[in-house]
Parts: sequence; C-alpha cells; structure tokens
Amino acid sequence: MKKFVSLPQRFSYGPSRISIDTLRFYCDLPHSSLSRRPGPLAYYKGLVNQGKLQHDPYQEKVAFELENLLGRLKRYEKDMEEYHANLAKWEENRENERWRLLMEEAEAKQRGAFTPVNKSRTFFRRWMTRKQPENVEPGVGKWVSYLNRERKLDALVGQRPTAPPAPKGLYLYGNVGSGKTMLMDMFYSATEGIVKHRRRSHFHEAMLQVHDLMHKVWKSQVEEKSLQSSISNWVMNLPFDTKIKEWLAAEERYQQEMQMKNILPVVADKFLVDEQGHQKGARLLCFDEIQTVDVFAVVALSGIVSRLLSTGTILVATSNRAPRDLNQDGMQREIFLKFVDSLEQHCENVLIGNEIDYRRYIAQGSIDRDHYFWPLDRVKIKEYENMWEVTTRQYGGQVTSQTLPVMFGRTLEVPESCNGVARLTFEYLCGRPVGAADYIAVAKSYHTVFISNIPVMSMRIRDKARRFITLVDELYNHHCCLFCSADSSIDDLFQGTEEGALFDLESFQFETEIEGGKLRRDVLAEGSVSSGGTQAGIISLLSGQEEMFAFQRAVSRLIEMQTPLYLEGVPYLHPYFQSRQQSSDGLSANTLQ
Repeated sequence: MKKFVSLPQRFSYGPSRISIDTLRFYCDLPHSSLSRRPGPLAYYKGLVNQGKLQHDPYQEKVAFELENLLGRLKRYEKDMEEYHANLAKWEENRENERWRLLMEEAEAKQRGAFTPVNKSRTFFRRWMTRKQPENVEPGVGKWVSYLNRERKLDALVGQRPTAPPAPKGLYLYGNVGSGKTMLMDMFYSATEGIVKHRRRSHFHEAMLQVHDLMHKVWKSQVEEKSLQSSISNWVMNLPFDTKIKEWLAAEERYQQEMQMKNILPVVADKFLVDEQGHQKGARLLCFDEIQTVDVFAVVALSGIVSRLLSTGTILVATSNRAPRDLNQDGMQREIFLKFVDSLEQHCENVLIGNEIDYRRYIAQGSIDRDHYFWPLDRVKIKEYENMWEVTTRQYGGQVTSQTLPVMFGRTLEVPESCNGVARLTFEYLCGRPVGAADYIAVAKSYHTVFISNIPVMSMRIRDKARRFITLVDELYNHHCCLFCSADSSIDDLFQGTEEGALFDLESFQFETEIEGGKLRRDVLAEGSVSSGGTQAGIISLLSGQEEMFAFQRAVSRLIEMQTPLYLEGVPYLHPYFQSRQQSSDGLSANTLQ
C-alpha cells in the first residue's frame, strides 16, 4: 500500500479539491501518454524525493530487486522471440513429417504388407501383422503406434527447441498495507512496451477465470466426439480402402485425445496468451494476493502456475504469507508441496518486513466522513438516504432496476441503479449464496456503490462475513466509490474470531449451482484431477490466523476507500469511466480519419 505525505492539487472530485492518488493513476495511464516509463526503483525514489512517499528501507529493497528483474526481462524478451521463431519452424516441420509418416504407413497397409519406416523386415513385420489376442486392452495398439511415430519424428526432426533459461521472479510477502501491491504495480507499469505477453490478476478473478476455462475445456472435450465424424469425412476422400481409412481416422482421433488428456496445462496456456493472440516473446504474470482457501485453489494454483513457470513464464506475486505457510490446513499436501517447490525454484522470496499499515497512515486526518455512516440510528440513516438522493441527482438519471450478466451464464438483479450508481443491502449481497463472480460484475458495472445495514460480524454470521470480505476486495480492486451505513465503526465491524475459524461453507459451491454442479467438481473429475475426497473435503477450512489476515485487509481497505486520495481516483481508474474514455477516443479517431 502507498505511503503519501502530500500531493499537489491537480484534480477534483465532488466538492473538494485534493490531489488524486498519483501512483495508481500513473500505473494506469495508457502507453501512448508516456514516452518512457521509469523503472520501479527510479520511480519509488522519485516519489520519496518529492515528499510524496515516506522512505521505507524494506520497500526500497523490493524496488531494487524489481529493477534488477526488469533489466533481465529486456534480454529475456529478445531471447524468447528467437526461441518462438525456432519453435514455430520446428512444429511446422514436425507436423509435415508426421503426415508423411502416416501416409507411408497407410500406403503400406493398402499394399497389404505393412512395412515400418525403419524397414526391419523380420521380427517386427511378424509383430505388426500378428493376430491380436482378444483380451488386449482397447487403445494399447494405438498407444504403441503413437509412441513409435513420436520416436521416429524425434529422429527425423530433432528434439523440441530448448527455451532460454528464465530469470527468477519475485514472491513478495508481508503484513497488510505494507506496500506489496504498490510495488508490484510499479513494476508491471514499467514492463509495458518491454514484455508482450503480460497479465496482472487478483486471486479471486484469476480463480474464476481458471474455473471458466476449465469448464470450456471440459465442454470442448465433449464436443470432440462430434468432430470425429468430420475427421472421418475428410479421411474418406483419401485414395485408400475402407479399412485403411478407418485406421487413419482412428489414429487422428487418438492424436487429439493425447493432446486434450490433461486439462490444467491446456488451461494454463490459454490463461496467459489467449488475449494476446499469436504474439511471441517472454511471458509475465503479476499475481496479487496468492491464497489457498480451498482444495480447488491448491489444485488449480499448483497445476497452472507450475505449468507456466516450467514453460518460461516469469511470476511476480504478492501474499500475506511465505510460500510454505500458505496451506495452514494441509489440504492436498503432496500437490501443495510440489507447488511450493516450483515457486522456490523459479522465484526469490522477499519479505517486506515493516509492521506499518500505510493505508491507515494516509488516512490519518483525511477520512471523508460523508462515505461511512454509523451507527444505524435515525440521524445517520437520514444522512445516508440524503447522500443517495444527492448522488443520483448528480448523475442525472432515472433510478431503475438492472440485470447484470455474471460468469457461467448467471445473472444478478440490481434493484436500484442509475448511470453507474447502484444501491443494495448487505443482506442482499452477503446473505445469499452469491460470491466473487457476482461481486466482480457489480464492481465493473458501477463506479459508485451504496451498501446499507452492514451489521457487526461474528461467528453467528460467519458466512456473511466471508462474503463481505470478498465484496470489499472486488470493490477496492476495481476502484469503486463506496457509501456504507453500518452498525459500528470500521475497526469494530469484525468480532468473534477468538471463538474459532469462520468457515466459508458456500463460496466454493455457489459458482456451480445454476449449471447443475458441472463446473468445479465435475470438471476436476472429467479432467483426471482429484478433488481430494467428498464434497465436505472441498469446503474452505481457513484457520483463525488466516481469518485475521482477511479481516485486517478488509478493514485496511475500507479505511483507505474513505480517503480523498482514493476517491479522487475513481473518475480515472474505474472501468466504467475508462470504457467511456476509450469509446470517446475511438470516436475521435474515426472522425479524424
């Protein structure tokens, strides 16, 4: 989190004229607006020298490490471009040779005397033309044929080109508000124009995207069966006998089955590069707030992050915990330990060791009391209602209901909305089986969100507390303006953690309900990925300490979201305004043409 002392007055939001959060604004500027972005260390020191940040030795150390990584990335990007060019040529040659071998085998079968390419004419010919025992497992012959063909291709085309060694990434961990995300965003901003394949993801949204990709891959595997007829139709046009054509079609189907056998590597490849198409070069993943809150997170993180790391992706991640402390409950321990080993092999662990929550630091003396109304007495409720009336009049629209599309084909009804402003109750958002996908939809659609009747949270409403934490995370990540009416002050919202862990009994399941449980549980099963036992085994089992991290983060973010520094960034950083700006820029460009 940022450490601001004072900033020049540049922008205004509402009635006040206080400076925008320049760091977040800077990191979101389009590439064309900056001729050359400084590295994270230079930018960090510049903000300190200008008095906009208070110097912190731990943060400076991390900025130094990120600066070094940026330098290594520049060289690695060039090496990866050369590697991908060689790989594309190798793949093309290998596919051409594969088809040549397949046609030679088909022609040999057509002649009625199968002769393998290596022309062993004695034992091997008898082996290939022998009558198969009736108890041979179906597919064994295809497996042997597939392996033999792969070996021949290795001899003809050579081994797959070796990727250049990737520079080690960084795994940043430390207390809530210590500056982890701020520094990672400085680094990510500096990589624009250097790294083609790059992505910044927050844990909740990343897991939902992985979940969605797994579902799509699972569906594509089902649809592969329908493609068999098209394969057969294509093969039937070749000049071979019917039995040879059937054999050829079966070989092609088996090739596709081998490529689609494991879901997670396929999902990993799509996760980072789908949006960038066929661009070649280094790959960078900046992953904010790595957690292992349930079995799915353990399995998915292990499979996907390990795959990305093994194929040359550089990871820069943040978390409240060191890697080996992530899985306090021991879920899928063997898989988790492999994941940690992969992290430690490909990343340097860097602790941001300060004990200060800088969100609180910048909030001292600058909390905007017009955004958080407590307690729930007659006076504060009236003030909250008045703020809703003022805000809706400001945006000049009629208050209506709206249906938001949510991931996985679901929808969410928003009872009251008006030109990017929405009002909902705590019970509506957190008292039902909804979760991150719904909250992301709300956060992306509305720049200003009113949430009323927030209670003090304890063990009695533990599931609602967990949902509220996730809601705050997404509103903060999308830089929403938040108005609340609540029973207590922000610091007193979360109570009762000494009574035990707050179990999240529904967040794992809510994504699958509309589609009949066809997402996480069944996708894991269809993809040969163990879910680790019964349905009870995939319920989040967060420890009391893990809950405390989550509560502290939510409180810290709620505090920052009430400050003018945060609020002034809303018109520049929220997706609602960014999309309108992009549309305006596109219209202007078309007009000029």
